[in-house]
Amino acid sequence: MLTDEANVMYRVESGVEIDLSAQDPADKGLWEDGSKSVYEAVMQEKLDELKALQNLLFAEGKHKVLIVMQAMDTGGKDGCAKNVFCSMDPQGVHVKSFKAPHEEELAYDFLWRVHKAVPPKGMISVFNRSHYEDIIAVRVKKLLPEKVWRNRYRHVVDFEKMLSDEGTKIVKIFLNISKEEQRERLQARLDDPAKLWKFDPGDLADRALWGDFMVAYSELISMTSYDHAPWHVVPSDRKWYRNLVVAQIVINALKELKMEFPEVKWNPEATIVE
Repeated sequence: MLTDEANVMYRVESGVEIDLSAQDPADKGLWEDGSKSVYEAVMQEKLDELKALQNLLFAEGKHKVLIVMQAMDTGGKDGCAKNVFCSMDPQGVHVKSFKAPHEEELAYDFLWRVHKAVPPKGMISVFNRSHYEDIIAVRVKKLLPEKVWRNRYRHVVDFEKMLSDEGTKIVKIFLNISKEEQRERLQARLDDPAKLWKFDPGDLADRALWGDFMVAYSELISMTSYDHAPWHVVPSDRKWYRNLVVAQIVINALKELKMEFPEVKWNPEATIVE
């Protein structure tokens, strides 16, 4: 339960075409024998494991980890950043949110602002939205000609291959929610004065293009999931289940690095602190 199966069940293998409309955003297939009532205890175990692995990553100082999160509005990117990575040392984790590019960023190629935010050795970077917005948003909202955004498939694959070749572990996660769940979450923001600031009327315009976004995301994930940078489509209607699965996927990715603490060059047994 929630071990290596998280990678197998939700990972999109290279060359496989997916259709998001055929995926179940409310699936909890890795938790059939459990319940939400025991979620907190299991989640705490996952957070403790993440904390230990991040400490090892930082101490070894050899690897870089990039976690890319994409979703429709209200999909849970902020919730994952808060609930999954909360146990980690903030000195070793950087969450970067990519909003609409500003004037300076538009003066460069679309990957310029992204490349500056990739992690150095020993660090984890979490992208809340990413370079994929420059394909998805541009395509669905018809901001640039098709030739431009289609070329970007190749650009991002090459970019991620370069990062991988240079020692970056890449994990890409699409938080998959249903249209009805999005409606409920948007309405909850409208109904709660403390959450009104999170509501953007522009989200309704994107919601009206739901079908176009699903087609675009299906193609994008199918065309950009490779062994060196795989996509995982995580059912996200249930927030607690989403958090468990994302935590386990990241745990598995860190374990694959086979990290070890650095060997000390002196004899600890002969060292006394007085």
